[in-house]
Amino acid sequence: PFPASPATQSAAGEEMAEGAASQEEQSPETPDSPSPISSFFSGSGSKQLPQAIIIGVKKGGTRALLEFLRVHPDVRAVGAEPHFFDRSYDKGLAWYRDLMPRTLEGQITMEKTPSYFVTREAPARISAMSKDTKLLVVVRDPVTRAVSDYTQTLSKRPDIPSFESLAFRNRSAGLVDRSWSAIQIGLYAEHLERWLRHFPARQMLFVSGERLVRDPAGELGRVQDFLGLKRIISDKHFYFNQTKGFPCLKKAEGSGRPHCLGKTKGRPHPEIDAQVLRQLRDFYRPFNRKFYQMTGHDFGWD
Repeated sequence: PFPASPATQSAAGEEMAEGAASQEEQSPETPDSPSPISSFFSGSGSKQLPQAIIIGVKKGGTRALLEFLRVHPDVRAVGAEPHFFDRSYDKGLAWYRDLMPRTLEGQITMEKTPSYFVTREAPARISAMSKDTKLLVVVRDPVTRAVSDYTQTLSKRPDIPSFESLAFRNRSAGLVDRSWSAIQIGLYAEHLERWLRHFPARQMLFVSGERLVRDPAGELGRVQDFLGLKRIISDKHFYFNQTKGFPCLKKAEGSGRPHCLGKTKGRPHPEIDAQVLRQLRDFYRPFNRKFYQMTGHDFGWD
């Protein structure tokens, strides 16, 4: 269902996932703006534990998905990443619920924390909160995801070793270092096995990060269906920004202005040897194939 995107779009996808994810690890950027109806009732509604969570993946386009979803009048979401099920679980569910925005009947409460997907304890903890939780995972080509992840770290710590030296235990033997988090996160099939021990596949939706750039309305259609929402978000909500190379919302939630994720220009990516990228593609191929089988979708990364 997801044909491989041409090379030009992979750069655009890079930019979007990066712009989209540049705030991924920071605190709230935008306050939760109340929908018109909740403003009308001013302060009505109640805080609920989330019925749906975007659990991954880092640098996949999770911020973009959440921002796009917040256009829907029946979706209310936390602006910041709560990191409850990985870092703050000991604070308890009452603390977690208190972070949530107020909702009216019929509205869905959501949050996103991309590190949940790779956190060993997260599946059991979310299942203990509610076995009915719907889980969304934005995935993208694990090789581009790893480069994007490295680039983000490099922007904060310019003195880190080269991508190549971190990615390989032994470059000439082609031995990839699976323990490096930028590589580890992309082993989607391995992480998914843990989740499937606690949740049925029907409660998980895998969103294509590439298709989110190429056809945001199409991918959002699948997401709205999965969440049991009326299909309100459509082509009319998006326009393609040629400069940035990715889709923007014509009007952001709670404002009359168009909204584009991220900066005008993405972070410059370090030049990575084509042979290194080939070796990584070979490394990921069996994991990708297994992931396609497990999800019933060929994401077209090979």
